[in-house]
Amino acid sequence: MFDVEKIRADFPILSREVNGKPLVYLDNGASAQKPQVVIDAITKAYAEEYSNVHRGLHYLSNLATENYENVRGKIARFLNVPDEDEIVFTSGTTEGINLVAYGWAMENLQAGDEIILSVMEHHANIVPWHFLRERQGVVLKWVDVDSTGALDPQAVLDAIGSNTKLIAITQLSNVLGTVVDVKSICAGAREKGVPVLVDGSQAAVHMPVDVPDIGCDFYAITGHKLYGPSGSGAIFIKKERMAEMRPFLGGGDMIREVHKDEVTWNDPPMKFEAGTPGIVQTIGLGVALDYMMGIGMENIAAHEKELCAYARTKLDGLNWLNVQGTAPNKAAIFSFTIDGAAHAHDISTILDKKGVAVRAGQHCTGPLMDHLGLTGTCRASFAMYNTKAEVDVLIDALELAHELFS
Repeated sequence: MFDVEKIRADFPILSREVNGKPLVYLDNGASAQKPQVVIDAITKAYAEEYSNVHRGLHYLSNLATENYENVRGKIARFLNVPDEDEIVFTSGTTEGINLVAYGWAMENLQAGDEIILSVMEHHANIVPWHFLRERQGVVLKWVDVDSTGALDPQAVLDAIGSNTKLIAITQLSNVLGTVVDVKSICAGAREKGVPVLVDGSQAAVHMPVDVPDIGCDFYAITGHKLYGPSGSGAIFIKKERMAEMRPFLGGGDMIREVHKDEVTWNDPPMKFEAGTPGIVQTIGLGVALDYMMGIGMENIAAHEKELCAYARTKLDGLNWLNVQGTAPNKAAIFSFTIDGAAHAHDISTILDKKGVAVRAGQHCTGPLMDHLGLTGTCRASFAMYNTKAEVDVLIDALELAHELFS
């Protein structure tokens, strides 16, 4: 049984006050809070078990290596990936996508080749491809969302041409909350021989993810949105794609031998993990995934679905509030503006006075803001520890903001 109050008790920060009000943390799309078990694991790793990993032969190094490498299997289970050697540790989704851009796309794409993107991609899934546009003449093709913020999978597939070499797509919009049917996109792209990279930063925290069922070639996640530490993350890469890649960074455990006139690489996934890694961050991510899987991703998704429906009803009752993204298949992420001259930053400041933490700005989605004709929005993004009572606090705070700016 999903007990939200019991879950809330696991997150110490949720018991604090901000500006004399109980904290209502609705900035989870930017970064989620951490349960005590993750905090304790990080403290223990530094206080009792810290050492560098892999090449040490002493007790602490062996212990740290075991704790660190065990996380690879946890990530594989979380994504339902049978072979943990297809999991590459990263500092987050941004590094994962850059690994694909530098290690795979730069090797396999040339001038005139095309990459298909949706207009609602995060900058982390845009900027690396612009590098290829600027440096190699790769062409970026954009697919728009409809008036509700939904993305038609067929529109993505229809954009495929003879020069299309990659589709890079989010599974869940960090602004609109739109859930994208990436499985259909992958199935259609596979028929045409086009690889697909899925940005799973937002989706993986809100719903069960089955990478083999999705059928993508690359799937990136980031730890800090998964109730884990910042500086942690991973990317799934199909072994066939790994064989087509060159290393992105050089040094440390990604080599087998180094000589004056020759270097030989380690086997994947180590081939793509250079330098001293984020040891403790990764261990913390493993604990966070254990915590989520212990609750059950289906249970988390069901709670958030109910929360999303409640919030939609309440927000729809504010006829002066403009919510961006009303697609039927939507996660509990709401971006909005208020009629009149109120800037998103001003709205956010008023909400903060009531203890409500939201994000304001473009949310690293410049092309989407251009598409919507906006300079920015406020965003309330919910997590498994949020409640309907907190939705009510948000509504009261928004009504105050409306009164002040009317």
